[in-house]
Amino acid sequence: MVLRTRLSRAVAVPLAAALVLTACSSAGTDEPESAAVQTSDPDAVLTVIAEEHDRDASVATSRALFDAAPLVVVAASGDAAGQELSARAAIGLGVPLLIAPAAGATGAAAATTEAADPALSDELERLSATTALLVGAVAPLPEEGGDSSMAIERVAATAGALGDATGLTLGAPTAPDAARFAAGIAGFEHGAPQRDAPQPGAVPRPEPAEPLADTVALAVDAVDQLAPIATARAAGVPVHLVPATAPNPQATPSAIDALHASTATRTLALGAAFGAEPALEWKVRAARGGFQLPGGGQLLFPRHQFVALYGTPSTSALGVLGEQDASGSVQRAREVAAPFEALTDRTVVPMFEVIATVAAGGAGPDGNYSNELPVESLRPLVEAAADAGIYVVLDLQPGRTDFLTQAQQYRSLLELPNVGLALDPEWRLEPDEVHLRQIGSVTAEEVNSVVTWLADLTNEQGLPQKMLVLHQFRLDMITDRHALDLSRPELAVLVHVDGLGTQGAKQATWAALLRDAPEGLHWGWKNFYDEDEPMLTPEQTMRGVTPAPDLVTYQ
Repeated sequence: MVLRTRLSRAVAVPLAAALVLTACSSAGTDEPESAAVQTSDPDAVLTVIAEEHDRDASVATSRALFDAAPLVVVAASGDAAGQELSARAAIGLGVPLLIAPAAGATGAAAATTEAADPALSDELERLSATTALLVGAVAPLPEEGGDSSMAIERVAATAGALGDATGLTLGAPTAPDAARFAAGIAGFEHGAPQRDAPQPGAVPRPEPAEPLADTVALAVDAVDQLAPIATARAAGVPVHLVPATAPNPQATPSAIDALHASTATRTLALGAAFGAEPALEWKVRAARGGFQLPGGGQLLFPRHQFVALYGTPSTSALGVLGEQDASGSVQRAREVAAPFEALTDRTVVPMFEVIATVAAGGAGPDGNYSNELPVESLRPLVEAAADAGIYVVLDLQPGRTDFLTQAQQYRSLLELPNVGLALDPEWRLEPDEVHLRQIGSVTAEEVNSVVTWLADLTNEQGLPQKMLVLHQFRLDMITDRHALDLSRPELAVLVHVDGLGTQGAKQATWAALLRDAPEGLHWGWKNFYDEDEPMLTPEQTMRGVTPAPDLVTYQ
């Protein structure tokens, strides 16, 4: 049963806002037509709807996508079942779903218009709405009293009653429980459900707009997002869900795939959690690139466990990575990583740590005591790694120059999605120092200059998160470590503990470096084939080193 209130306004209603009531035939029944719905893509490349309350979020989403809607569906705040039903109707009609305050415990008759949300009335006016379809226990709107020409149609929150009011076959809910309503509505087809011949007295159906083609939406998977999701689907915008606890799309493989496949240039982010997500615009751009690590996603930790071979392709003297050709290194990396799969619930990712600049005993032509390998000499190994799903970090041993200067020489490789960077302070010399006579060190300030440059590069190029490895086996190798910049989400900073020798000494070094370390660092452990006494097995490494390392390297 539809309860109808229609009040006339003394002033003339503009023609563009008027409801056109011309007779037409549909399955033998006269069906009134209304003015057309008008939609448009948002102006911004990224639009974030982060309002905390479901009422405010519904209005903001409507504003982002709809320019005019003669008919609007309104549901009660906090009524998940009523909102899910209303969402299907709004999508079927191609109109916004707005949320209003719920009526009081004693019913709508006891509620007052003072409880109504003024933002809702403003949005109805902006949309030039001439009919509001109120589903369930919605508190009275100001338009139901006073001087208003808007038709207010009230209907019970049942599929039968709402179907009679709209001429839609609504049927059962999209999911058996409220926790899955968001997924059900996100997957609800634009233009569904099937339209029946309207019953006498049904609301006029507006002419729907064409689906928006240049917008894709991400939405937090939560019941309080039903109205924003429904409004996006009503506008023809595809909606892809991310968990409320991890709204970063880089953490959700299905969201990465969807964004990568989309030809839309604009993204709508629906959910309060997006408001607190740093660098969201970069995260969306990076996800659109489509790159995913083995096991899915673009975030390095905590989902992934890395196991690396260390060395350089130019010689076997500096590590195992130089003991075979590129294809042999790929196979060896897989074999070394394989035993770790049974020791962790993370996805194990083989990795190469490639020495790109090699500490030198002589000053060399540039006087910096470091031999920089040509980019093109490293590219075959880097490309072979990419083809095999192997991550790569480029290791810098800068001598008397600085880390940033050397890092910038390898920009073209660092622009690849599977390539990170490692800084080795042992080989960072002062102007009067020589390798092997002194152990080098680096200031936090110099490290931070690399952090800023690499994070900015990652952001500008829309690349996924990169690993930045800091090698350390003495506290004084990184001075002012507490001042390290760990704020950039574009980077995952990892301290690689490089102590060698007896296991007692290595464990002591590990404990000393973890003590009072800045929060937010990740940790790496190195197993030396020849220098450790003895070298730990994979099981001993993962069970005997606490906390278990995020990266295990073999040299």
